[in-house]
Amino acid sequence: MKLLVRNLDRNTDEDAIRTLFESHGVVQSCNLVMDKATGKSKGFAFVEMPNPGEAKAAMLKLNAFKLDANKIRVKKAEDKLTDTTSE
Repeated sequence: MKLLVRNLDRNTDEDAIRTLFESHGVVQSCNLVMDKATGKSKGFAFVEMPNPGEAKAAMLKLNAFKLDANKIRVKKAEDKLTDTTSE
């Protein structure tokens, strides 16, 4: 399950996010989104956890968790939909 982690402190690094989520289960991947122009964090990340039960537990326990200076928000990441309508 892919989770969206928002409201991250700009100084929070990928390792801190991975470590936090690994305390709730196996983390397949962790991707902190960076601004290409500045090289700084955009304040959100995606965490993939292969076990849906662990992912849901992490989402419930970590939503509104204070990490560094901010209360993070965690929810299931929405799949980007491709427009398949034909005209």
